[in-house]
Amino acid sequence: MRRTVTAFVGLLVLVGGPLLVAPWYGWGDTPGAPVTITVAKGASLAGVADDLQDAKLIDSERHFRLLARLLGSDRPIQAGSYTLNRGVGWRRYLEAMQQGKVVRHSLTIPEGLPSAIVADRLNAQAMLIGRVEAPVEGSILPDTYEFQPGEPRAQVIKRMQAAMTKTLAELWPKRSKTTVVKTPEEAIILASIVEKETGKPSERRKVAGVYSNRLRQGIKLDADPTVIYPVTKGRPLGRRILRSELNADTGYNTYLKPGLPKGPIANPGRASIAAVLDPEPTDALYFVADGSGGHVFAATLPEHNANVAKWFAIRRQRGEM
Repeated sequence: MRRTVTAFVGLLVLVGGPLLVAPWYGWGDTPGAPVTITVAKGASLAGVADDLQDAKLIDSERHFRLLARLLGSDRPIQAGSYTLNRGVGWRRYLEAMQQGKVVRHSLTIPEGLPSAIVADRLNAQAMLIGRVEAPVEGSILPDTYEFQPGEPRAQVIKRMQAAMTKTLAELWPKRSKTTVVKTPEEAIILASIVEKETGKPSERRKVAGVYSNRLRQGIKLDADPTVIYPVTKGRPLGRRILRSELNADTGYNTYLKPGLPKGPIANPGRASIAAVLDPEPTDALYFVADGSGGHVFAATLPEHNANVAKWFAIRRQRGEM
C-alpha cells in the first residue's frame, strides 16, 4: 500500500502535482503565529479539518482530508488542546494530533489548602465545566493535576480524591509503632493540624511528635487552626481569635478538651501524613514561633513561657502588638 501511495505522489509531481502536495509538506515554510485549537474526544478527520480551516491553519478542509488520506498515517486522532503554528506543512498538524502532543493544562493544590478553597480554584478555572461544591475535608491530596479543556470539574476532584486514597493506602501499612493514631481517618485529622501549624518541611515530624506526646498524656492540643476552622471553613480569619471562639464547643476546638477534633481542618500533603505515622521522638510538649519562620520547642511549661515572652518581644519590635 505504501509503495502505491509513493508511486502516486511521484506521478503527481511529474504531471504538475507539486501544487497539490506542497501544502502538505510545506517545503521551505517558516513557522508563523501559534494558534490553539481543541479536539473533542472521538473527533473525526472531517471534524478536525473543519476546525483547522476555521482557525485559518489550512485553506481547504477538502484538500486537507484528501492529502491526509493519501499521505498521512491512519493512526487515530487524540483529544486535547493543541498549539499549532500557521504557515507550516499540514502534515505537522495531523502528526501532532495523532501523537497526542497536547498543551498541558494543570492546577496546583498546595499542601494544607482547605476544601472550600480547592472548590474556589476549580470553579475559577474557565477551561473546566460544571460547578462543584467543596469536597469532603481531608479527601484531596495536594499536588499538581493536569486536565483537559472541557473536562468536568467533578472529574478532576475524583482524581484528587483517588490520589489521596492511594497515598493513604500506601503509607498506612508502613506506620511506626510510635504513632498515636489508630485509624487512617485519625491520621488525616492529625496531619491536617500539623500541616496548618508549620510550613517548614524540616519541622513536620517534630511537630507531629509534640502533638503525639500531648495526645498520649491527655493534654489538650491547644491548636489555633482548630478554633478558626469552624468559623471560616479554613479560609483566612483576618483578625485575632475572639475569646468567645476559644470557648465555643464546635467539635473542632482543641482548647476545650483533649483529643483530636471531629474531622480534618485542611487537606494534608503526603509529608505531613507520613510525619504523623512516624513522629520524631521528642520530650517536647510545647512550641511557639521563633520569628524566623520556624518554631522553638520546649519540654516544660516554664521553658515554653520564656519562649513565648521572646516571641512577643519580637512581635512588639515589629510593631505587630
